[in-house]
Amino acid sequence: MSAFDVVVVGGGIAGASAAAVLSETRRVVLLEREGHPGYHTSGRSAALFSETYGNATVRGLSVGSRAFLQSPPAGFAEHPILSPRGGLFVGRAAHLAEIAKRAAEGVALVPSVRAIDGAEARRLVPILRPDVVAGGILEPDAMDIDTHGLLQGFLKVVRANGGRVVTDAEVTALNRGLGGWTVATPAGSFAAPVVVNAAGAWADVLARMAGAAPVGLVPKRRTAFMVEPPAGLDIRDWPITGTVEENFYFKPDAGMLLCSPEDETPSEPCDAQPEEIDIAIAVDRIQATADLPVRRIGRKWAGLRSFVADKTPVVGFDPKVDGFFWLAGQGGYGFQTAPGMATTAAALATGRPLPPGLAALGVTEAALSPARFAA
Repeated sequence: MSAFDVVVVGGGIAGASAAAVLSETRRVVLLEREGHPGYHTSGRSAALFSETYGNATVRGLSVGSRAFLQSPPAGFAEHPILSPRGGLFVGRAAHLAEIAKRAAEGVALVPSVRAIDGAEARRLVPILRPDVVAGGILEPDAMDIDTHGLLQGFLKVVRANGGRVVTDAEVTALNRGLGGWTVATPAGSFAAPVVVNAAGAWADVLARMAGAAPVGLVPKRRTAFMVEPPAGLDIRDWPITGTVEENFYFKPDAGMLLCSPEDETPSEPCDAQPEEIDIAIAVDRIQATADLPVRRIGRKWAGLRSFVADKTPVVGFDPKVDGFFWLAGQGGYGFQTAPGMATTAAALATGRPLPPGLAALGVTEAALSPARFAA
């Protein structure tokens, strides 16, 4: 039996970042069910940093994470975490009023956001169809995230602070006694007063093992695949391009175009795999808006993005089960909110107030608390 102050269950970006911050003041072990951290959704993310993405709480966490992502501590990563990309979300003539409305909302958060006409959209992404695209919303400061570098940086911090990262450690039993929790896994048993539930799609499963009520987490499959760009076009500076309807996107990635139908298909927790029908739907949607011949599908994959009903992450101690701390429901926002979410989780798990900077951005304990599902 190995004793710690905190056992973090789940080696994705949520668990790794929280473990890193907690390890500054606590003895921490991070348990991952698979052979390496980030195997599931975190390892399959095509993450974009966008301060206009998500609801008010998510946007606050994202804005509060920008400084860390732009300038991480010395030695955290070998390469920059953020790199220029830009975001463009286009629509037909029928969507122009919605485009103007969203652009006005976006500029209140990010001054560089603006509405553009169809001609400017085609200058940025020449394959957009002139008879379809009437305008769009441009977020020039949206950034690509080096997801591997960010995840590995947090894991490096955990280890540097004396924490342990244990793989092939699926939780098989959770028991609470007078001294705290005992967490049984094939890799050994671990004891701590606090268990952090960062189990991603399995968070409700872990909660039931602990005797806690689930929060209604729904894992949703998201599909992605690679295609070759049109011949003769330099795509390197294209922004990520989607629609205001949120029914597809594509973005440059290592000389190819990474595409998705932005599907959100409810799923059981599993090792998600892509469905051919979702790929076909994405190709059809993209080709209705852009002149993109698809001769073959390259690499394809899927991941599970887990949401609760209000699409706000669940962060805080369970209202009825002592020492059981939720860190779940990050949906598609896990990487862009990771630094802010981790500092928030560490503060709440150790009885400290929320960081003032995040509180000033509208992030509140009540909005994140699992107690909001108690009824």
